[in-house]
Amino acid sequence: MCMIKNIIIVGAGRMGNAIAIAFAYAGIEIALVDVKDRNPAEKNEFLQKWNDSLDQELHLLEHIGMLVNDQCKVLKERIHFYFKDNQTIDWKNCELIIEGVPEIMTHKQHCFRWLEPLISKNCIVASTTSTFLVTDIAKLISHPERIVNAHWLNPGYLMPLVELSRSEHTADIAVEKLKTLLEAIGKVPVICNAVAGYIVPRIQALAMNEAARMVEENVASAEDIDKAIRTGFGLRFSVLGMLEFIDWGGGDILYHASEYLREELGERYTGPDIIKKNMRENRNGIRELSGFYKYESMDIYQYKLNVISKFAENLRFNKLIPQYEIMK
Repeated sequence: MCMIKNIIIVGAGRMGNAIAIAFAYAGIEIALVDVKDRNPAEKNEFLQKWNDSLDQELHLLEHIGMLVNDQCKVLKERIHFYFKDNQTIDWKNCELIIEGVPEIMTHKQHCFRWLEPLISKNCIVASTTSTFLVTDIAKLISHPERIVNAHWLNPGYLMPLVELSRSEHTADIAVEKLKTLLEAIGKVPVICNAVAGYIVPRIQALAMNEAARMVEENVASAEDIDKAIRTGFGLRFSVLGMLEFIDWGGGDILYHASEYLREELGERYTGPDIIKKNMRENRNGIRELSGFYKYESMDIYQYKLNVISKFAENLRFNKLIPQYEIMK
């Protein structure tokens, strides 16, 4: 399987710029196309704003030590900006389109209608949408086997995760090629089916709404809720995945905690059937050597040591590691 080399990003907004930086940082020449119709004066104004915005992002990377010496200049030279009417854009040889136009269906329709005659039928088309399903996007352009949603998390040049969503029509080779490319530039792609919310947005929407609800109900101040998230929730789940943590603590513990919260706070805390099923089958997690993961062949002590070591590293980095005999 050949690595994708010819990539065009359509949509020169915040996400398009961030993705262009990610590829350029990895050493790839990238074309970035503004898809809005503009008159000459509007083009000049937009180009200046785009340059200023890109410079600002690159200077941020300089300040945090990710770019040094002349790397900022070199990276910028790898990003080739075009307006949509530029006749030198190499659409014919494009292997991957990354679409990042605004999350408005009419904008998406217009974009794909314009793209259709320009690209080959073998060109993979990846939409960055967080709003529309891949099955919705596949209706906007021919050859649904080449359509994948690729949801990048902001800021795209820093966050490693990219959520890939496929439909039943998406070809395996399209997913594998895109996944291989993303891994090659240092990203961490995961694959999910065509369901609203992907993985992270679906989980974080529940958590963020609950945090806002706690402010609304005067449970705690916004500052203390965020402090709890940063020093508890965030630190924990930077080391253990959420399902891994259920296994760590025990699915039955989650079940009983959820039942209590359901009685006190409402039906939104009702646990899913899979937790009850695991309990019936004695698959509550590590202590029974089976849960969402299987632990029969694992060295449990070494596994726990690895987890605790990573957790301690995070605590040290955040200057939260306990000090021995601090009160003596």
